[in-house]
Order: sequence, then C-alpha cells, then structure tokens
Amino acid sequence: MTKLDMRRSGNGEKRLWKKAVPLVGVVFGMLGMAYAAVPFYDWFCRVTGFAGTTQVAAVGTDVEVLDQTVTVRFDGSTNRGMPWEFRPATPPMEIRIGETGLAFYEAHNPTDHPITGTATFNVTPFAAGAYFTKIDCFCFTEQTLQPGERVMMPVTFYVDPDILQDPETDRVHTITLSYTFYETETEPEQQARLDTEPGGAAASAGRN
Repeated sequence: MTKLDMRRSGNGEKRLWKKAVPLVGVVFGMLGMAYAAVPFYDWFCRVTGFAGTTQVAAVGTDVEVLDQTVTVRFDGSTNRGMPWEFRPATPPMEIRIGETGLAFYEAHNPTDHPITGTATFNVTPFAAGAYFTKIDCFCFTEQTLQPGERVMMPVTFYVDPDILQDPETDRVHTITLSYTFYETETEPEQQARLDTEPGGAAASAGRN
C-alpha cells in the first residue's frame, strides 16, 4: 500500500469517527430524554387533562355550584391476570356542575391469598379530564384485599364549572369515569406479613 493510499485510508477513518461520535451522542441523549419523559408525561397529563387524566383537589375547595347538570357514568375493569372482581356499584348519576358527587365501586378477592392492586383511571371524553376533579379516591393508594374479602371503594368528585368556558367541552353532557385495577407485585416480607394478618392465607389454613 502506497503512502497516498494509507493517507486516504486514514482520512476515511477520521471522517467515519467524526460522523459516529455525534450519532452516539444523539442515541444517549434520546435515552436520557426517554427516562425523563416518563415523569414529565405524567405531570403533563395531570395538568392538562390529556388522555382523559383527571385532576385532584383538596377537601373543602370552594367551587361555585351551577344550575347546569351533567350525567356521570361509571366503568370498572381488571387487567389481564388480575383475579379480582371489580365493578361500579353506583348507577349513572346526574349532578349539578360544581356539586360534589359520591360514587362507589365494589371489589372482591375470590382467591385463597391476599392480593394487592393499584387502579389507573381516566374519563371520556378526554377533553373533560381537565375539569373532572377527584377530592378523595381509592386510586390514590394501593389496595390489599384478603382472601374472600369484598369491599366498597368510594370516590368523591366534582365537575369544574370552567368546563362551560372551554369550546371543546361546553357541550359535554355525559362523562364516563373508568378505572382498571392491576395486580401489584409485593415484596416477600410484605407478602408474608399479609398472609399472617386476619383473613390471610396462613390464618385461613389455621381455621381449616
């Protein structure tokens, strides 16, 4: 190989490195943005109501109650593999905009061992999510049901009067609140503690 060929080869390798280094930086930058996007996306949804994400308010929030009403429907389901039975226990209700509503969902653990679940939620139409506000909800924390346990889970909410000021929602007359329960993985120590609680698997075995 001549010196000219060697020089050309060396210059080619340098050009490849110059192209490769920025590309590697872009890849790592995209990975970092992906990890950062998860909490940002959650925050964005809660602030804007994007994808039907509802809002959260403290007890005692001063909200004007209007004469206009809206019908709220309730829907409940479980994720594949979640053995709970979960359904709304409250029929559709008509409430005044700004008025506090109270609804219940029923959950049942038909298995012979404790199961912990977490609920995700949204409302439809999606645009109404920015104005559907929950004051108290079982979805704020994990829920554990003992073997055979059946519970009623409340949710307290209101529809913000600003819904009538938004051209995308001022003609919304029906809102559907939906929950889906997922089974939550529990640490071995936590599971052992649940098994020994009243109604747990160990306690049930001791009675048999």
